[in-house]
Amino acid sequence: QVQLMESGGNSVQSGGSLRLTCAASGATDNHYCMAWFRQAPGKEREGVAAIFQWGGTTLYADSVKGRVTISRDDAKNTLYLEMNGLKCEDSAMYFCAADTAGLTATVATLWGQGTQVTVSA
Repeated sequence: QVQLMESGGNSVQSGGSLRLTCAASGATDNHYCMAWFRQAPGKEREGVAAIFQWGGTTLYADSVKGRVTISRDDAKNTLYLEMNGLKCEDSAMYFCAADTAGLTATVATLWGQGTQVTVSA
């Protein structure tokens, strides 16, 4: 069973940047769509960004569009999320997932444990 492990979460000031990494214990090239989700306390899980294989089509939530870049390196079995211009409302636990339907998580087959992002004013 492939496992996903996120890293890179941290506490930063508003306007700062972070790069989240999701390392898979096995091959990622058989997972067509991989994505990042986030969940803040008391809020529902939200799809942040998704990337498809074979062409690298990406999807972004409106709330992060223009500030976030998702990428994947299947040779390294790794998914990335580059976040710039962080806002307080970006504070959440961030999760990576495999086999999502874009930004919809209901069919995801794999989830990581999450990495915490905290943005302060």
